[in-house]
Amino acid sequence: MKFSFQNVQKSFGDLRVIQEFSREIDDGELVALVGPSGCGKSTLLHMAAGLERPSGGAVHADGRAIKGPNPERTLMFQENALYPWLTLEQNVALALEFQGTDKARAREQARQWLAKVQLAGFEDYFPNQVSGGMRQRTALARAFISHPKALLLDEPFGALDALTRMTLQDALRQLIREVGPTVLLVTHDVDEALFLADRILVFSPRPAVVLKEFNLKQHEKTHDLSEFAPMRREILNLLGIETDADTDDTENAPTESFTYSTEEAAA
Repeated sequence: MKFSFQNVQKSFGDLRVIQEFSREIDDGELVALVGPSGCGKSTLLHMAAGLERPSGGAVHADGRAIKGPNPERTLMFQENALYPWLTLEQNVALALEFQGTDKARAREQARQWLAKVQLAGFEDYFPNQVSGGMRQRTALARAFISHPKALLLDEPFGALDALTRMTLQDALRQLIREVGPTVLLVTHDVDEALFLADRILVFSPRPAVVLKEFNLKQHEKTHDLSEFAPMRREILNLLGIETDADTDDTENAPTESFTYSTEEAAA
């Protein structure tokens, strides 16, 4: 699915959130949106999902104006949003049942997708019986089971510890390679953006504009991102985060962090 954002502007009453945004997102591309809290990243994601309308400009999917939600465009939040009274298998199968798939076939496919995210054997467990990482794996399986043309991810791993987050990033990348959707990823984790994205768009504080675009499409990446250190420093500097330690205090300087604040705000 190809997205086209054409001179998009967004205001909530007198609050101008997005000054102007124009971009083409190619079919099968993964684009990360990085910027301060409250700058409109999630608002752009909601426009692509059909949950918000722009105040000015237009958003198109495959050449057609987006007028509302569509199962071809799946939105996944930081909260896994699993139904606590359903098993993991039932939660995943529900995505197909909502689209009219026979229950038995939906359950069979749910088991297959749970196996893809290393949850074979946990099909009959309830959400409160498994870890947060396992619940998020279940949410990933549910997001992919209907083979969406576009996957819209709003900080899907933001609440997880660093190690679990990296293993889920690996799982996500493998599923993306298998299914091939277009992906828009909102994240506050610069390392996550560098690892997953073909392109990174860095936004200013609101009213948001794109400060700079980074292209990583030609790079094979692992979690060792040392070759991207100059790019990472530039992104952090654009976000207003100091990365150059005082030379007099180098020995006592704290370890550099590449994840910035995720304090609650309208994004």
